[in-house]
Amino acid sequence: MATLKSRLQHSITPAALRAYLAEFISTLIYVFAAVGSAMSSRKLSSGMDSEVSGLTAISLASAFALSVAVFIAVNISGGHVNPAVTFGVAIGGRLSFPMAIFYWISQILGSVMVYILLKTATIGKMSLHPIPSEMTGFGAGILEGVMTFGLVYTVHASTILVGLIVGANVLASGPFTGGSMNPAFSFGVAIVEGSFQNQAVYWVGPLIGAGVAAIMYENLMFPCPESTILDN
Repeated sequence: MATLKSRLQHSITPAALRAYLAEFISTLIYVFAAVGSAMSSRKLSSGMDSEVSGLTAISLASAFALSVAVFIAVNISGGHVNPAVTFGVAIGGRLSFPMAIFYWISQILGSVMVYILLKTATIGKMSLHPIPSEMTGFGAGILEGVMTFGLVYTVHASTILVGLIVGANVLASGPFTGGSMNPAFSFGVAIVEGSFQNQAVYWVGPLIGAGVAAIMYENLMFPCPESTILDN
């Protein structure tokens, strides 16, 4: 069994540093397309029909961008692009927790860079994820948790299809929680705007959903012998 020292040393190898850079770039690509499409949709919307088509456009942009972001990083870092996915992989025993922390930092930095870039380029206020007044934070957290469960379960089964589940979930929950499923996605705008309202919804729900998905997949659906689990 690897010691804490060996795990820390493993987390700063050249291969690990390349993985962090890959996560930073992939997260930047995904968040730019997802947030940019949402901003464009709001700017062009003028009625109910345009709001529906705007949600569809955001869903497609999110699905395409995430598919690309995962594909270009999957052979380097695993293509997580999401702290919740990283958490699920770590819970499943396929990534050490010291490395997972560096993954989180890389993903959050990528998200923050996008929001700074878009805020500077568009000279406008970035909008936080809306939660309707009739919804509670608990209810929003449940939605985010259930969607992230589906996302992380899909990641464990087939990373090729991850974009499809994200696009579908954005369509299903866009008007309610913004369809985040990604703590870095939501935390980036909070840092840039200096407002951390409802952040618990976008951290607690997704992390619980990711953890449950990883445990279920690794231990119930496809339990792996100890010898095959990566001892990072």
